[in-house]
Amino acid sequence: MSVAGRGRRFPEQATSIDRGGRALNILSIQSSVAYGHVGNSAAVFTLQRLGFEVWAVNTVALSNHPGHGGWRGHFATPASVAEIVRGLDDRGVLARCDAVLTGYLGDPGMGEVAIDAILRVRAANRDVRVCCDPVMGDAGRGFFVRPGIPEFFRERALAHADIVVPNAFELEFLAGRSCAGVEEALVAADIVRALGPGLVVVTGLAPGPGRIATLAVGADGAWIVDTPFVDGPKNGAGDLFSALFLGHALRTADTAAALAGAVSATHAMMGASAAAGSMELTLIAAQNLLVEPKFLFKAERLR
Repeated sequence: MSVAGRGRRFPEQATSIDRGGRALNILSIQSSVAYGHVGNSAAVFTLQRLGFEVWAVNTVALSNHPGHGGWRGHFATPASVAEIVRGLDDRGVLARCDAVLTGYLGDPGMGEVAIDAILRVRAANRDVRVCCDPVMGDAGRGFFVRPGIPEFFRERALAHADIVVPNAFELEFLAGRSCAGVEEALVAADIVRALGPGLVVVTGLAPGPGRIATLAVGADGAWIVDTPFVDGPKNGAGDLFSALFLGHALRTADTAAALAGAVSATHAMMGASAAAGSMELTLIAAQNLLVEPKFLFKAERLR
């Protein structure tokens, strides 16, 4: 089984170290906060804990997540982020980039910068894997990003992604149809796959009271992991899961195993954060759960 997009197959990795003994490198383009764990402030440590080198490029730099009721900081300009990517290119390191992870962009123009970065990496390493977390909204709140960003994800980003990780709300927008249940989500995921990505991983499905499910749909089949719902911190949970799934997908070509591993670690971290009464992920205090969750959920094959 392969998690790769567009029919490409990649060699299976047993660890985050390649056959030459070096750590795999991930370019992560998303937001950053000084306090808390969202965007790169969640993804970087998570991926490092899994054994990856991470090159963080921040699209925004805020004091904290806006969910706290207020924030200070600034949104980076597309030009400033493009300069950082060009600097990496100048050093010749993009040929050693094994994956690109994109998250919160902040500005529609940042999307074109992200695509340029992907194209630069692919020109240097055709085997790179691109994981796009199309951060734009969720059920109950609707869209919370600037105008133009949702359309960018649907009309531009999908064609450049190998893996896309929307929540149920975002999947509905990308597919242009409802996905109230698992069967509808399967249909919507197939629609999104036809737009480019080889693998669609959908979070936040509600298969029943007190349950939450995550679905992975690829060319090799479809799998679901159904777990008890944990009322833990909302901010950063999606960023954490996307990083975990990409990390596991780089370590194994088994989609079901990558899904089970990422869901299990996310569930464990949410539980630890809820038990601590924290509105932020307790990423540092409970870091061992990222690599050794107390319970491993199994992925059920749907087709």
